[in-house]
Amino acid sequence: MGQRRAVIADDHAVVRDGLRAILEEIDDVEIVGEAENGLEAISLSKELQPTLLTLDAGMPLAKGMEVFVEVRRWSPETRIVVITGFNAKGHLADWIAAEVDGLLLKSTKPDEMRKGFQVVLGGGSYVAREVLAILGEHTEVPPLTARERQVLHLIADGCNNAEIAERLSVSAKTVDNHRTRLMAKLDVHSVAQLIAYALKEGLLDQTRQL
Repeated sequence: MGQRRAVIADDHAVVRDGLRAILEEIDDVEIVGEAENGLEAISLSKELQPTLLTLDAGMPLAKGMEVFVEVRRWSPETRIVVITGFNAKGHLADWIAAEVDGLLLKSTKPDEMRKGFQVVLGGGSYVAREVLAILGEHTEVPPLTARERQVLHLIADGCNNAEIAERLSVSAKTVDNHRTRLMAKLDVHSVAQLIAYALKEGLLDQTRQL
């Protein structure tokens, strides 16, 4: 088996060190880069085309779902394992809906993390047992698409339709359509209600809590 190359993305050095230690226990895995913010994670993935990206769901500068979408775009063969400290059902359900290759919690034990990485590196998908337990109870929060999640984050950041359109390289009309679908899907009637609902249900990455 050839060398599998991994990039670790997390804004906390102690977490990166821990993930490095776990990955280095797996045969034929080489750590080729570390990123401490979302923009670095995108840049390194585009440049290095790694086999595996471990992605903190709450990265600064570019949020987790935005990084996920961009890495899928620029390095489609990269397997992505998201590691999150936020365990709200809506947050976890959205990652499942986005078809991430692996989903772990920051509280996941090292042995299970190692197993998850091995499964994903072998071409499979892995969801931590804690995540499955949380999602085992029915949730009425509808999953959002990756693009809807991007738009939601940018709305929460205070961007207007024109600014979001420029950021995502789409038309303002397309953004307005996404905003309308978000409000209809979540059954809210104002931006304030949208953001409040999204925060309550864990549909926004809450970096300060991760």
